[in-house]
Amino acid sequence: MGDVSLYTTQLQAGLGLINETKSLLDLWEPGMTAHQLQQAALESGRFPTVTARRLRNIVVECFAPRYLINDGAPASHLKRLLSQIAPGEFQQLLLLFTCRANAILGDFVQQVYWERYAAGYSEISNDDARSFVLRAIDRGKTSKQWSDSTISRASGYLTGCCADYGLLENGQKVSRRILPFRISPKVAAYIAYDLHFSGLGDNALLSHEDWGIFGMSREDALDEIKRLSLKGLFIVQAAGNVVKISWKYRDMETLCDVLTEI
Repeated sequence: MGDVSLYTTQLQAGLGLINETKSLLDLWEPGMTAHQLQQAALESGRFPTVTARRLRNIVVECFAPRYLINDGAPASHLKRLLSQIAPGEFQQLLLLFTCRANAILGDFVQQVYWERYAAGYSEISNDDARSFVLRAIDRGKTSKQWSDSTISRASGYLTGCCADYGLLENGQKVSRRILPFRISPKVAAYIAYDLHFSGLGDNALLSHEDWGIFGMSREDALDEIKRLSLKGLFIVQAAGNVVKISWKYRDMETLCDVLTEI
């Protein structure tokens, strides 16, 4: 995949794609490759208005980098959770995986959306997104210089994607209203366990950039985990800067089953 921290134009293949993702998760089975999923989607009749080429883009450029990484672990977890959690919670998980797969979106959310949110702004415009993209190009965040048309499209995709995931208002607008947005406890639990099972220590995972996607600092993440400990998901001991978390569940599959009950 190359350097995932470099910005690409992959987001233009599809923004949030929430309904398409649900349909593809329904068709996907563990072990299925992107090509096999594309074939299954073509043959399913579920995408009657989508051309074969567009469907390929959706599966290969969007779905696969977001949800088929790590042997399809994200897809497996989302498939397990889809009918069991609220639509807003599902959307937040899609935001998480899309930001992980597209550094440009993750940085935009943290550096523009949350900074504007904290400063009391009411809107974010495509011009704000364009300024962010131009600054990124100047800092060498793209592998090559982007054309004006690519910059304009990328700017629109950033705000459009934020709208799909509930951070900004929907509609064809050049300026969008900032919507109230707060991490769901289930999503916070998912992130904490996911980072833990990826090998991060208890202190390191609290400082991970995933929390920043939801506007959270290390202290915010610790507060959220302490609240979740009251639901029995962890045991947390914190003294000064040292945090010790006792993890109750042995794998993500067990956690996903428990999340549907809290």
